[in-house]
Amino acid sequence: MINTPAPEITELSARDRILLTAHDLFYRDGIRATGVDKIIAEAGVTKVTFYRHFPSKNDLIRAFLDYRHQRWMNWFKEALARHGAQSGGGLTPLVPTLTEWFENPIYRGCAFINSVSELGTLAEVVKISKSHKQDMTEVLAELLPPSPMREQLATAVAIAVDGAIVKAQFEAGSDKAQVLTSLELLLIALAKV
Repeated sequence: MINTPAPEITELSARDRILLTAHDLFYRDGIRATGVDKIIAEAGVTKVTFYRHFPSKNDLIRAFLDYRHQRWMNWFKEALARHGAQSGGGLTPLVPTLTEWFENPIYRGCAFINSVSELGTLAEVVKISKSHKQDMTEVLAELLPPSPMREQLATAVAIAVDGAIVKAQFEAGSDKAQVLTSLELLLIALAKV
């Protein structure tokens, strides 16, 4: 799961401890709400060590987003495969994959949507987030049967997924299940296009 605990933090290099600590805090509490001093304290490093690896908080934000992208995309592809995804085989595995994520107790939505919401004025955050969403869309396109509209349908599905991610972020229990049911109905309708 993408939100599973990282390896024992004390076994990692100082840079990795900082990055993994920032990852967890940024995702859980938000980027603006998480100060450098809190990251330093929880990572168990000195300020000198922190700034040697990340000269500014913006450098750490970029590293966080790059790390989150790799971690999430790996999880996404693996989860789709666990649920039977095949190239051109359709979108059936998508809802159970998202269900895994949405039901995780520490689910807090998409780190990229959240980051753009918080820091949309930072061009680098927007650029990294767009790239992440494009990579997600390409994975979705690969699931769709070949057709002249494959890319357009993948974009429509990606938009629907992003909407479900945001809605699931503030829903709970049966309301969250309804989000997934609605997405599933939409995917069935798109499959007929």
